[in-house]
Amino acid sequence: MAHIVDRWYRTIPGPDGKSRQEPKPECGQGMRYRVRYTAPDGKEKSQSFPDKKKREAQAFLARVQADILKGTYVDPDAGRITFKRYADDWLAAATTDELTRDRLEYEFRLHVYPAFGDQALTAIQPATIRAWAHQLQAKGLAASYRRVLFNDVSMIFNAAVDDRKVVSNPFAVKTIRPPKHQAPKVVPWPNDLRARFRAAVADRYRVTVDLGAGCGLRQGEIFGVSPNDVDPARPVLHVTRQVKLVRGRLIFAPPKGGKVRDVPLPESVSRRLTEHAKQYPPVDVTLPWGSSTGEPRTVPLYLTTPAGTALSRTAFNSGVWKPAIRATGVPDNRHNGMHVLRHTYASVLLDAGESVKALSAYLGHSDPGFTLRIYTHLLPASEDRTRRAIDHAFADDPQTPDGLETA
Repeated sequence: MAHIVDRWYRTIPGPDGKSRQEPKPECGQGMRYRVRYTAPDGKEKSQSFPDKKKREAQAFLARVQADILKGTYVDPDAGRITFKRYADDWLAAATTDELTRDRLEYEFRLHVYPAFGDQALTAIQPATIRAWAHQLQAKGLAASYRRVLFNDVSMIFNAAVDDRKVVSNPFAVKTIRPPKHQAPKVVPWPNDLRARFRAAVADRYRVTVDLGAGCGLRQGEIFGVSPNDVDPARPVLHVTRQVKLVRGRLIFAPPKGGKVRDVPLPESVSRRLTEHAKQYPPVDVTLPWGSSTGEPRTVPLYLTTPAGTALSRTAFNSGVWKPAIRATGVPDNRHNGMHVLRHTYASVLLDAGESVKALSAYLGHSDPGFTLRIYTHLLPASEDRTRRAIDHAFADDPQTPDGLETA
């Protein structure tokens, strides 16, 4: 039975038949009221309250009993685990890929644990989050990165709620808002710039520009293209793998988000792949699949180093991409990384009238809405589309001196 114990006084019947309170030996020492109850797991629990706080003890007991009946009970002791210990345990058991786990461990160690890693989960309140947000801003971190940190720490608290460690997520209150980030509009390369850049790339790796701007592949997907991916029956490239760098080791992995897909293989890109293969024959490369401890898998790759190994993004970016950027006179910044080739691919397709839904599928996006948000500014102006559509519809109308007839 749940009940409240007065540790300072006992109630005894008086000689006149009325009850009276008599002090116990421990009267005046420690907490006065102790709430005792049986948790859903059958274990007896207790919570203590100081003198003059009996109403708080009664309210606590009422909440506990209601939560047990509703099945929403959370053990108050469970939230005493520190954020760092809980986050470390969660990361150790997470099913995310190694690259994501490495990123989370790094950002928590650098930006989260120093702020409240040693605090109990229940001690981290909205005020704690607001103070942490101010610290991140004072460090000069970009709004986009601060937003990522907010989302990742909030994810840990959502897991803690699911595990019944805390009652609620402090990030869920209205006064906590993630940093606003207005993503800059992507700027694709015009054809002449792409051609000049391609000419500046080392001959062995020149076809990377064709696969990026001609098929919309990501960098790791370009590194993982194999002759086996070229469909012999129709002009299609099967995008089934990427080369990833995880903890300093290269691995094969599915494309981002597991989005295995087919993309149209233009004749121009197919021809350049063939020419590349004649000069630099594909090499069988063996790498673990899925993780650094995964099952080894051997795949013939179009693109390898002179030593016959798979390409690493760090070595490629510093040794191939950036020298070509500087040689072309393009600003050496994050907007002109290899991803700009995908933006160029998207702009060409949208300008040619391809649908956003089809483009989203070719790019391997999970949602056409995401594609539209990124590339909406590249769509031809609605006025131009309207004029062309009406002109096309009226192209075969008989001409009269007064123009179109009206009803």
